[in-house]
Amino acid sequence: MAILVTLKSPIAAIGREVLDFTQHLGSLFLFFMWGFVLIFQPPFQFDKFRQQVYFIGMKSVFVICLTGAFTGMVLGLQGYYALVRYGSTAALGSAVALSLVREMGPVLTAIMIIARAGSSMTAEIGIMRISEQIDALRTMDINPMRFLVSPRIAAALICFPLLTALFDVVGLYGGYLSGSALLGLNPAFYFARAQSSVEMSDIIGGFIKSIAFAVVVVTVCCFQGYYTHTRAEFGAKGVSISTTSAVVISCVLVLVTDYVLTTFLL
Repeated sequence: MAILVTLKSPIAAIGREVLDFTQHLGSLFLFFMWGFVLIFQPPFQFDKFRQQVYFIGMKSVFVICLTGAFTGMVLGLQGYYALVRYGSTAALGSAVALSLVREMGPVLTAIMIIARAGSSMTAEIGIMRISEQIDALRTMDINPMRFLVSPRIAAALICFPLLTALFDVVGLYGGYLSGSALLGLNPAFYFARAQSSVEMSDIIGGFIKSIAFAVVVVTVCCFQGYYTHTRAEFGAKGVSISTTSAVVISCVLVLVTDYVLTTFLL
């Protein structure tokens, strides 16, 4: 009997972890669906939506352009020295464009937004939770999900694809700067191969990824902040742990989602 109990304990522990993980995913899904449905129910939060578009989108433009430029420059530099060994430097435009549009653009855009806006979402909502501002909204008969979460979901669904497109364009010119302007590759070859190699399916695939990343990022970050009070740690420490968890979980889920989507889109 003792041996049987010993054997069951690890299996039971694994089962509990799997059930907890499944329950957490279900909670995230229901949280997103609740916030998404409330976008289309009056009264509409136009002012909050505009504020979040400015915060998530406009205030991320500089970091997206900076990251995109240096990513494209690194891809152009590495790609040139890799292709020159095989005498295929004319294909540099294709390599940079496809790398950016299919993978680097959506993923790095999402990670930069997580670092700049996602952590702020979690901290702001978490502070509102521990300072009982969310409870005050309920007291005033204001739905906290409609007021806090729905505008962020709507803004993220719009801003992520636009910022991804900006990242791709800036990155493409960054690759031109390092590959053509600095290393002497013919600019006509670079842009001609970039244009001919990228198909509409690649662009649509990149936008699908950016929308999926928007759902993942805004759901995880808002969820972590909204339920900060359920943690064992309370106050400022609880908010800091929620913010750290939101950033780490969002980045990991972005990479996992990227792999899953790439499997279906290829």
